[in-house]
This record gives sequence, structure tokens and C-alpha cells, in this order.
Amino acid sequence: MQKCELTGKGKQYGSNVSFSQRHTKKVWKPNLQTKTVVVDGKKVTLKISTQAIRTLKKKGLL
Repeated sequence: MQKCELTGKGKQYGSNVSFSQRHTKKVWKPNLQTKTVVVDGKKVTLKISTQAIRTLKKKGLL
């Protein structure tokens, strides 16, 4: 499943619109990475979006 386990960010749906204004369905998937995070002294493997990884690095938690 394409969903960030930390933030809940998931797929977004929309349309590709060509020059002739044809609408075809499109899906944008989040950029998920598997990261090992230490939580309460235990190593936990999570599927986290890259935006969440950047936030954790900024806050000093990763």
C-alpha cells in the first residue's frame, strides 16, 4: 500500500490534460523509503515519505 506510516500521506488522483484537452486518469504516488528508526530503544523499520525524513532530520530525531 502506498501510504506513509508516519504522516499518512497517500496517493493523489487527478487528470492528465493534453493539448487537445483530453482528460485521462492519473495517480501521483508519494516517494516512500524504508528507514530504520530507534523508538524507545528498539529498532523499528518504517515506510516513510521523503518529506517526513527531512522533517525528522530537521528536528534532530533521525
